[in-house]
Amino acid sequence: MIEIVSVDRCIKCDLCVDACPDNVFDAVPNAAPVIARQDDCQTCFLCELFCPTDALYVSPLSETIEGSTEQDLLARGIFGSFRREMGWQNAKPRGTAGDLSYRIFETGTITP
Repeated sequence: MIEIVSVDRCIKCDLCVDACPDNVFDAVPNAAPVIARQDDCQTCFLCELFCPTDALYVSPLSETIEGSTEQDLLARGIFGSFRREMGWQNAKPRGTAGDLSYRIFETGTITP
């Protein structure tokens, strides 16, 4: 579940607002987006993947865990860790370049 939007790290690009399929965020003119509907978060991590400045923290758990303040997470290098593990850079999946599984659709016998 989305837990934190770091006002200090956010560049107000609203990519997280656009990426969220559940409309969890509200864009705020000239400010960081706010988590408006946290209970609607489905923990898909799309907002964290698309954030270019690692300003978001999505917890894989449904409850807030102790030691998950912004300062604690920064010190532990947690902000952006999901994006890094997935190989995403600049809102694009860079780590998947070697994955050729998409070629299964080139045979014409299987359609996406």
